[in-house]
Amino acid sequence: MENSSHSTSMVEDPASPPARMGGWRAIMFIIGNESFEKLASMSLIANIAVYLRTEYNMGGVTVVNVVNIWSGSSNITGIAGALLADSYLGKFLTLLFGSMASFLGMVTMTLTAGVARFRPSACQGESFCPQPQGWQLAIIFAGLGMLSIGAGGIRPCNISFGADQFDTSTEKGRQQLATFFNWWYLSFTVALVVALTAVVYIQTNVSWVIGFAIPTACLALSITIFLIGYKTYVLVKPQGSIFGDILKVIVAACKKRRFTIASGCDYPFYDPPLTGPNPSAMKLPHTDRFKFLDKASIITDPSELDNHGMAKNAWRLCSLQTVEQLKCLVAILPVWASGIVYSIIMDHCTTFGILQALQTSNSIGSHFKIPPGWINLVPMLALAVWILIYECIYIPLARKITKKDKRLTIKQRLATGLVMSILCMLVSGIAEKKRRDSALKHGSFASPYSLALLLPQFVIAGLAEAFAAVALLEFLTTRMPESMRTVAGAIFFLGISIAGYLSSLLVTIIHSITEKTGKTPWLGGRDLNKNKLDLYYYVIAGLGVANLFYFFFFASHYVINTV
Repeated sequence: MENSSHSTSMVEDPASPPARMGGWRAIMFIIGNESFEKLASMSLIANIAVYLRTEYNMGGVTVVNVVNIWSGSSNITGIAGALLADSYLGKFLTLLFGSMASFLGMVTMTLTAGVARFRPSACQGESFCPQPQGWQLAIIFAGLGMLSIGAGGIRPCNISFGADQFDTSTEKGRQQLATFFNWWYLSFTVALVVALTAVVYIQTNVSWVIGFAIPTACLALSITIFLIGYKTYVLVKPQGSIFGDILKVIVAACKKRRFTIASGCDYPFYDPPLTGPNPSAMKLPHTDRFKFLDKASIITDPSELDNHGMAKNAWRLCSLQTVEQLKCLVAILPVWASGIVYSIIMDHCTTFGILQALQTSNSIGSHFKIPPGWINLVPMLALAVWILIYECIYIPLARKITKKDKRLTIKQRLATGLVMSILCMLVSGIAEKKRRDSALKHGSFASPYSLALLLPQFVIAGLAEAFAAVALLEFLTTRMPESMRTVAGAIFFLGISIAGYLSSLLVTIIHSITEKTGKTPWLGGRDLNKNKLDLYYYVIAGLGVANLFYFFFFASHYVINTV
């Protein structure tokens, strides 16, 4: 069980201004920057498939492959961004350069929409659709590539940079940090709502040029806000590559695998003093977990040290501090793995939920039809409402009654979110059965039921995210030492990327099996009425149950019940 606490060390960058502020004043600039950046990026993500299909005449398979590769790359580049931030540039510069790369990528996308020569000519009916030439693809792929590079700098650093603004060595700082995660997620949700309504509507129904110019301007405003707040930020100096240190610990521990560490053993640990203005705040306490890794720091021969008492070979002898950093990383992996399965479940709610919405009645009166994509607003609004209730009603009321800041623990929120993800799949299955039966009864493609039939499953999905996703993000960030917080951010988005790939694999496997063994395939085709999507939902709910048992009986032991 993870039983160590990590305090924030406010290490000043020599290039930074002398006055250090941080706190909520700095957070206002960070959240402002994050909100406009997310509005810009999500405006593209939400509609990129439509853009490629309608403006570049790409086929369905090509569109899916391009979007999946781009999305996966945008999450995987976060590992490189974390390495740069922790080792060389620091979080501020990594965020700044990442924002600039995203801005250049968005400018390129706007040019592809504004310059007709950058795109193939429009289709002349379904039979003749000119395909994009190589140089046209090179331009749009360059834009998407710059956006992926930008995401690699922004995603692992935005949360950790915000966390740096609070002094977590104090109780007040820890409570402020917990509040920050909720408000950050709320701003993220608001940006998504705007992106999925106004901006996507403009892109689809008014003009792609204007629809891309708006997020481009948002990115420019995001960078401006970020720079204006520079003097209020706490800047933490990069402390070296943690990835190289991790590899060294593993190699050193393997080299000394034959040595035994027991109570009262004669082998001392290599624990050199830390450097910095506040080394006691930076130092991680020695823990008894994952004892095999401790072998990397035992001094088995005095010749392993030089005349100054320092290790001669870092691949054979590592400091106890470096070993504890690796232990922190290993300790979050069980919970992170549970988060990946949770993300797989929630992916199905959004993707197949849209297909359900396409085959329900979306008319209001005789003139207005609700765009099916707007159904994705429901979970975001549910998430936003819950966070407002939690922060503005529950916390003040609990504080008034108990005379202290009483919050739900990370373990409680994760468990609640996992239960709700299972409930979401069960409700989705019931709703799909009713929708399909109604459509077949009336002999129609779309069910007479309105979109209201799907509202419960999307509301539950939003609440599941409010509990589990926010708690997971908080867990990954707060359970890592300050020097590894960007790694935590990269791991969070890497988990989302892995979940997306596994979701696609799961769909392919289930479709292949049911198509060969059953009279009616559960998935596939363009008509859900010919499938049994409800049974697939129940299979995913079963996966959620297995994940819940895994969390309770294994992963939860690595979560501290802090508030």
